[in-house]
Amino acid sequence: MNESAPLIVVVDDDPSVRTGLCRLLRSAGRRVQSFISAEEFMASDSLFQACCLLLDLRLPGLTGTELQKELKRRGLTTPIVFITGHGDIATGVQAMKDGAVDFLQKPIDDKDLLLAVDRALERDRHRKSVDQKKTVIQGRLATLTPAENAALRWMITGQLNKQIARNLGVKEKTIRVHRGRVLHKMDARSVAELVLMAHTVNINPPEDPKE
Repeated sequence: MNESAPLIVVVDDDPSVRTGLCRLLRSAGRRVQSFISAEEFMASDSLFQACCLLLDLRLPGLTGTELQKELKRRGLTTPIVFITGHGDIATGVQAMKDGAVDFLQKPIDDKDLLLAVDRALERDRHRKSVDQKKTVIQGRLATLTPAENAALRWMITGQLNKQIARNLGVKEKTIRVHRGRVLHKMDARSVAELVLMAHTVNINPPEDPKE
């Protein structure tokens, strides 16, 4: 099995379920690891490597939903597919509201499980892609001077150079220089692209354009 392939983690205290899920996933070419409890999983390196978590709702010790909350508290956003044999619909609805990818009841249809896993892996790929973009953008932002950073915040409002100059109390030609340098350092071909970058890293324009 390719060790660089996305890791799917199964957490279930029923050995027959763990064996069955692992066998199914491996037959589908997936890399998988299993644990008997949430505590065992959290004590392993897989906590930081998992790309998808197949999680039993009712576990000895820390329950599935409690583990979901603990992962969120730690800033870990591993996509979760809940599995249960108890049909607790209300809990399932809440788990989905809290970010779970799916909620499957035992006995689980093989096709439904693999589709849910694929959705979880796609969510994980998207998250990592966004995180990578954020890292790149933050690196570019770090190259801006304080004056250029201030100009950027006004640029993403769509204001003209003379308006930005008035807001910042500088000459219009100074803003023209800042605008060019900001676009160059941020590797943005247009202000519209700069707006998208700012949105990606949660940079907001000044609240009052008259400030």
